[in-house]
Amino acid sequence: MGRLTTHVLNTASGKPAKQMALSLYSLEGNQRHLIKETTTNDDGRCSQPLLEGSDFKTGTYELVFQVSRYFSKSSETSNPPFLGEVPIRFSIADASAHYHVPLLVSPWSYSTYRGS
Repeated sequence: MGRLTTHVLNTASGKPAKQMALSLYSLEGNQRHLIKETTTNDDGRCSQPLLEGSDFKTGTYELVFQVSRYFSKSSETSNPPFLGEVPIRFSIADASAHYHVPLLVSPWSYSTYRGS
């Protein structure tokens, strides 16, 4: 069975981004539907897959990470913060595969890739 997972790395500190809030949406045309809201654990990961089993379907999705809220606890960010919410839009083409969408983020930049 396929599944969707994520993790967040704070590249400014080189450590996992603990307690970062994120939301997962499905996209259908111009409609965005909230599937799940959660936060990362002490390892910067979600404790459970974001999607799995019969809920894991082909389609287009968006993960929205609350970056400014996370970095507001640190002195590394500016006021107002350079980054607010970071959305990552992606598609699932194979419902039997594992899709891992990590976020590498600092107060001033971010990147992502399809992980394993």
